[in-house]
Amino acid sequence: MTDKKMKICHVITRMIVGGAQENTLFTIIGHIQKGHEVVLITGPSPGPEGELLNNSDFPEFEIIEVPNLVREMDIRKDYSAYKELKKIFSERKFDVVHTHSSKAGVLGRAAAWKVKVPFVTHTVHGQAFHAYEKPWKNFFYINAERWAAKRCHKIYAVAQAMIDQCVKAKVAPREKYKVVYSGMEIGDFLNSKPEPELRKKLGIPENARVIGTVSRLFPLKGYEYFLPLARAVAKVCPDVHFLIVGNGTMREWMDQEIAKFGMTDKFHFAGLVPPYEVYRYIALMDILAHLSLREGLPRCVVQALASGKPALGFSLDGTPEVIIDGETGYCANAKDLKTIAASAIHILSTPGLAEQMGKNGRKMVAEKFNWHKMADILEEEYLKHLK
Repeated sequence: MTDKKMKICHVITRMIVGGAQENTLFTIIGHIQKGHEVVLITGPSPGPEGELLNNSDFPEFEIIEVPNLVREMDIRKDYSAYKELKKIFSERKFDVVHTHSSKAGVLGRAAAWKVKVPFVTHTVHGQAFHAYEKPWKNFFYINAERWAAKRCHKIYAVAQAMIDQCVKAKVAPREKYKVVYSGMEIGDFLNSKPEPELRKKLGIPENARVIGTVSRLFPLKGYEYFLPLARAVAKVCPDVHFLIVGNGTMREWMDQEIAKFGMTDKFHFAGLVPPYEVYRYIALMDILAHLSLREGLPRCVVQALASGKPALGFSLDGTPEVIIDGETGYCANAKDLKTIAASAIHILSTPGLAEQMGKNGRKMVAEKFNWHKMADILEEEYLKHLK
């Protein structure tokens, strides 16, 4: 524990159940345990994803909700949120302001820089700009990120791919960035075992093999590809069932598509599961397929590998940094369902392959993704820049 105690403020747009939010919460817990004073500023967090702070067990710390800090663009609310952030930073005299997510990242950095907070930093969990966004929106997002990058001292990223994308888009020079892998609580995953009663409760037959996914039911999260994947694999491996952990706006569409395929009896929806119970559901899977088109570093893939399960995904963003092709699972080019389906069938039909990939994944995850390590690295970074 360091002698210097810092006043740290984290700012995020929403504290829904999600990867960036869990990353932020674990960082806060780690720094509280080191004796630092930590405050969280967040906007309102309604929505089908659920509120993380209502679904997690954590030590008490101060939370300030800024009602005008909203995800959607709204010039009036954005300016009000900026003014409120500036007022809080000015009054509280934080040593560090660390922002997360796009909207909070721009407004929070601008406000903290304006009042001369000693160390202003930001974490890139995923890009607002990406290949599947409208060009005019990408132009706006990139320029907003360039503007905000000039108003902070350092930028962290949860994957090297995020840094490469930012540098290519001329957001900031490479030396301004540093990779800090997204830490998470992996103990339960490392020690997980399938629970027959949970399997029965979900309606999954005893001897069925399971391909699953853990993700919000929203566009770009990969369900447009997961459903056709299921159809392709089921034609070759009729004993396979499919488990979806998550909730969101696409559920009705998914039910209709699954019914259209005549596969309703093969799909099992767990719904919204508290973060501390996700390991129980991944333990039921033989393979995790995460086919998102926009991702920072996919936490559910890390969790699957920690559980000893091979993973499938597209070679986008930080995914290839955890799905090491042929070692911890298989990657394919974006939207290449033929290759992904062939990879799933290969794993299911090759004795011992899933087990070996699972061992490789567990070893890698245990070394890289412990949340205590993430919190320690960030603490060192803060102290280094405050000297």
